[in-house]
Amino acid sequence: MNSPTGPIQTTVFRPRSSRWILAIAGAVVAMGLIASVVTSGLQALATAAPLLAVAAVAWWLFWFPAVVVGPTGVQLRNPVQTVDVPWAGLIHVDTKYALKLVTPSGSYSAWAAPAPGVRGTHAGKPEHMQNLPGTSYGAGGSVRPGDLSNTDSGLAALLVRSEWERRVDSGLIDVDATEAARVERRINWQPLGVIAGLLLLSVITFALQ
Repeated sequence: MNSPTGPIQTTVFRPRSSRWILAIAGAVVAMGLIASVVTSGLQALATAAPLLAVAAVAWWLFWFPAVVVGPTGVQLRNPVQTVDVPWAGLIHVDTKYALKLVTPSGSYSAWAAPAPGVRGTHAGKPEHMQNLPGTSYGAGGSVRPGDLSNTDSGLAALLVRSEWERRVDSGLIDVDATEAARVERRINWQPLGVIAGLLLLSVITFALQ
């Protein structure tokens, strides 16, 4: 249940497939490490950088990205860049190609919430178009495929719109501050550095073999 001023806890959205992809990558890496140790002994771990790079890249592309809905706004955590959009700065939520937050200073898309392809669209059912926030509906009550609640973009949009509309209806957002609201962007240097380091070690490992 939400408090009068904001959600009790932050909601973190990730694609439903990310957990499976990460698990498969982890299993592949674990089997590779075990096979290397069995065939070459513990010294094989010294050349495990390529396998660790595979695990790190899987984490970076499929688990690190997220849409975080919190008390102060929405955070789009993408592989290269993280974007913090304050509630006061949000003017539109779009799902044509992915969850996209539109602000006076620009539009920002979420890696973690892509719109569905043909298969995902055809999987939609009538119940996936019901009980959505009001801004999800177009002319005649139409719903874009990317807004269906069974899709990644639609579920993320549902979380964002529900909290955004609740705040607007409760008078918690100062509409006069929209133009002045500041969107913060920053490069994810730490994960990028880890990935670059492991890839470099992988290249060195292959070169020395």
